[in-house]
Amino acid sequence: MKRPFDITQVGLRTKLTLSLLLVTIGAILILSIVISLAIQSFYREAQHDNLRQKAIYFAGYYENKYRQQGYTWGNKYGTLVSSEPEIQKIVDASGQDIVCFQPYGFVSCKDPTLGNALHKSLNGQEDDGYLNVSTAKGSFLSIYISVPMRINGQIIGALFISDPKADSDALINRINSSIELTALIVGSLVLLFSLLLTRSMTRPLKWLTLAAEQMKQGKYAQRVPVPAAQDELGLLAQTFNEMADTIESDVNELRRQEQARRELLANIAHDLATPLTAIQGFSEALADDMIQDPAARQETAQRIGREVQRLRRMVADLQQMTSLESGRTRLDLAPLSLHELIAETLAVIEPECEHAGIVVHNETRDDVPLVQADSDRVTQVLLNLLDNARRHTPVGGTITVGAHPGESGQSVEVWIEDTGVGIDSADLPHIFERFYRADRSRTGATGGSGLGLSIVRAIITAHGGKVWARSTPGKGTRISFSLPMAEKVLLPAQV
Repeated sequence: MKRPFDITQVGLRTKLTLSLLLVTIGAILILSIVISLAIQSFYREAQHDNLRQKAIYFAGYYENKYRQQGYTWGNKYGTLVSSEPEIQKIVDASGQDIVCFQPYGFVSCKDPTLGNALHKSLNGQEDDGYLNVSTAKGSFLSIYISVPMRINGQIIGALFISDPKADSDALINRINSSIELTALIVGSLVLLFSLLLTRSMTRPLKWLTLAAEQMKQGKYAQRVPVPAAQDELGLLAQTFNEMADTIESDVNELRRQEQARRELLANIAHDLATPLTAIQGFSEALADDMIQDPAARQETAQRIGREVQRLRRMVADLQQMTSLESGRTRLDLAPLSLHELIAETLAVIEPECEHAGIVVHNETRDDVPLVQADSDRVTQVLLNLLDNARRHTPVGGTITVGAHPGESGQSVEVWIEDTGVGIDSADLPHIFERFYRADRSRTGATGGSGLGLSIVRAIITAHGGKVWARSTPGKGTRISFSLPMAEKVLLPAQV
């Protein structure tokens, strides 16, 4: 069974083309009818006016002849009017025929239409209308008019003239044919224009559909060309691309987070496995009395304690990291002098550096502005970065600390630079990621949890600052961070 036509199953381009075509054809059809009727009305009216003017002229002409004949219709005027094809019949005041012609066809002089029209004219009225004329080739309508003839206000007769309507019909038919041809040409042009217009309108939609299908299949890099015209379709294409950028970025971020989660779990499992394995081995050795020497037993117990402390530090770092990233950590923000804080922090770590043969330089300017920060958290950041630099700087190396106003004028920049082994350029963008192992020499033998730089980034980010690193392998590393300045707070020396 053949399914009925369903407009909802037709494509948008076809719908638009059909809509434009139907509207245009309807408009052309209505306009053609209106123009044709207007032309017909104008031509009929002009023909009628022209025939009436002739009737008045001929009536005056025969009134004058009547006067010249001594106010009588004594002579027939056939010879006088035979050259005037419009004249068909003239009657005197009593209704008797004076002249009766059949110029266009066979119309009886006793035709009721002629009689009625002339009767009205003999009563002083004009009459007009259409007369059916028969010829050897067929019949046609002829427009007629009947007028009275008067002398000194007295009716002396009536004049009936007609003009064949066939000529006007032929002209009107030619005009209608021209209108139809014009309408056909215009309709064809509109069809072509509609196809081009709908193609240009639906092409961006087709691109959008194909791109959406590609994105549905997981190809999030798909984009669509943006039309040059800044119309709704151009805005839609631009918005789609922006949406695709956001989706691709979000998907990539989700994938990165999923990968980071897997790596985090793997790293946690790995970092937990090492101390747990050591604790298990040492504990079994003690439990089985495999170690008899009291000093060795004491050393084994201490190793177990160190591994437990390592596990506790790792768990504490994970808890702090989670708290910072979730925003649950409350910062005790207050105006803070970095000049004083850096000096106090260096006093804590300098003894260890001197013992390791490392020289520490403080290049913090005295007039460095106050920052709005949590003193304890910033101290933790400094200690973390300084300890990291100490552990990876060889004997005879240097560690330099400094602080100065940032280029934006809204923050203070702090940096810690060492002359250690440096970080490879491929690893540098990832050093602030959790458990990222840039270099075994920097992480494997240090006993750290692998979360130190991640905690640094989380603390600085929570303050509204930024942290970044620059390193040259074999020459050293410089890690910098920024903190927002305290508003309208001056150092004591500036008051």
